[in-house]
Amino acid sequence: MKSLAAAGLAALALPGSAAAQAPAEPYAPKVVVVSMFEHEAKNWRKNEALDQTIAVPGLSQAFPDLSCSEAGLCLVTTAMGYANAASSIAALVYSDKLDLSRTYFLIAGIAGVDPADGTTGSAHWARYVVDGGLMWEIDGREAPEGWTSGRFGFFTKEPGEKPKSVYGTEVYHLNEALTEKAYQLSKSVELADDEKAAAYRKNYEAAPANGAPIVSICDTVSADTWWHGKSFSDAMNEWAKLLTDGKANYCTTQQEDNATLTALSRGAEMGRIDMDRIAVLRTASNFDQPYQGQAPDASLNAQSGGFGIALENAYRVGSKLTDAIVGNWDAWKDGVPTK
Repeated sequence: MKSLAAAGLAALALPGSAAAQAPAEPYAPKVVVVSMFEHEAKNWRKNEALDQTIAVPGLSQAFPDLSCSEAGLCLVTTAMGYANAASSIAALVYSDKLDLSRTYFLIAGIAGVDPADGTTGSAHWARYVVDGGLMWEIDGREAPEGWTSGRFGFFTKEPGEKPKSVYGTEVYHLNEALTEKAYQLSKSVELADDEKAAAYRKNYEAAPANGAPIVSICDTVSADTWWHGKSFSDAMNEWAKLLTDGKANYCTTQQEDNATLTALSRGAEMGRIDMDRIAVLRTASNFDQPYQGQAPDASLNAQSGGFGIALENAYRVGSKLTDAIVGNWDAWKDGVPTK
């Protein structure tokens, strides 16, 4: 890979030269794709000419560079989980090597899916991103009679009572115009599928779980704990609706998005990021609960065939948005186009 000079795509000047001594202009990507681990990044690297790099201090040691194309599409890989995601994105936001004030961000990764809303390989654009860990919890086996879950809001008395925002990071409502535009651009894309995944889906009794992958708009819940089972899924559905006054429809579960958005929102408070230019796409690699008659632990560890097609579809669907932005920057540079 070539090293991307901060002023653009020229080669770095030699030490001691006049060009090396002059202050470099920050590089301004058109789009930054955010992946969380190497498998999510792989299809972007394979299909896009990301042959320019910027080393950004503070990124994960496993993924120390921002990789970019000459056209202005970039890729960052944060490493997995809340701590890695927030730390890596913070390093990106605060880097003086970059001007991100007009940059669009696409978070594109895999997730678990509620079988009521999707199936393995399905791709889901989020409007709401809800933290599924910021709550009180008691063991469900010890919960009072009549409780639907042992999980409930901070400083509340029972499930169903809406808590006040304690941390300020519990819910992010993304720009719906961008979400809708992303969906319209990608809704007809041909999605990858797999015979193994199709056979496994038949264990589920109803659509969309037992059908082919789809593209949709629904919402995502973040948590570092890999929970599993219908009772947890139902609780997260209720939690997402509670925090958004019934507006959110939980469909995917993942580890990083609230952390990533928190780091980006701090940048927005500094005028370095535009929160209206952030899209979240999660593709389903597995179900969040077992099919009827299956044990939750067996479901959690099942080889359902969804991993590879979810990775492929994150690129197929996500690239429809990034191609539109990079390929028609004049229409996108001032905000999401209305046409």
